[in-house]
Amino acid sequence: MDKAIRDRYSDAILHEAMARYAITADRLEPGDGFESFIYRFQRNGAPAILRITHSLRRSPELIRGEVDWINYLAAGGATVAGALLSARGELVEGIDDGQGGYFLVTAFAFAPGRPPGEVGWTPARYERYGRLIGLMHALTKDYAPPAPAWRRPSWPAVFADELRGLLSGRDEIIHSRYQELTRHIERLPRDRDSYGLIHFDAHGGNLHVDGDTITLFDFDDCVYNWFIGDIAMVIFYMITNADDPPGVLADFLPHFLRGYRAENRLDPRHLPAIHHFLSTREIDLYAVIQRSYDLPDGDAAEAIPHPWPRRFMIGRRARILAGAPYVDFDFTRVASEM
Repeated sequence: MDKAIRDRYSDAILHEAMARYAITADRLEPGDGFESFIYRFQRNGAPAILRITHSLRRSPELIRGEVDWINYLAAGGATVAGALLSARGELVEGIDDGQGGYFLVTAFAFAPGRPPGEVGWTPARYERYGRLIGLMHALTKDYAPPAPAWRRPSWPAVFADELRGLLSGRDEIIHSRYQELTRHIERLPRDRDSYGLIHFDAHGGNLHVDGDTITLFDFDDCVYNWFIGDIAMVIFYMITNADDPPGVLADFLPHFLRGYRAENRLDPRHLPAIHHFLSTREIDLYAVIQRSYDLPDGDAAEAIPHPWPRRFMIGRRARILAGAPYVDFDFTRVASEM
């Protein structure tokens, strides 16, 4: 989290957020948050999530666009954790931070079930995963934000300045590689059946499994992008740090794509672009880890105390510079075999 946001946060902000959503202290407990302050609470006997972020990250209008889209998807039958109204009927509450900015508060239903790492994946759950992403893409084709200012940003422009800031002065060569990849992606057709508002972070950490029902949450990164990019992000986190990434894909992807195609058409000509999307996310994660652990260079993985990012960073810079694909896998072959 940005230090400037942490420094402006206080118990007074939290208490005001609780008041806006009529939450009592005995109904609130801290949760896990990376870019926002997250809490769990109870509303009418049901679990819910309180999220407090800041206008340094998102404008009130962009958050309204996020929560409006979430509730649009829920109304269309997608199993997503819907946004809840405050005590005075608002989807977004702004709290003055006293320094010219605002903390922005939203609340969401708690996704039922448990993380997939706890309950385990099955072919049926892989297929339900694909159906959910496919349904979201089908629904978003007809979505329009109620106000122009609510329109979410477009990728890659939304991340360009952030990535430049992360890599500038640290790794200009890697930044050039990222720009090359995005130029390839931007040659894809940008039509109704291939491009729209997507989650873009729909990995296992942002969903819960309840039986064979999968509920998706944390839409904070939703952007206008190619649908195939959403699928690529699912793949990225399914295989990252796996012992046998091609083997994981061989088990996962046929079931996932079968579910996806039950809800939305997938143009097989877009499948090769998955490799480019995987490589851009590889660079995104490389840059974030390098900054988060203040690494002197991208090859200093041994300085990382936590095993997951350390494993990811081992040899990562050399692989990126060599232009190695993130995974050795023929995505078009899988599609042709289905």
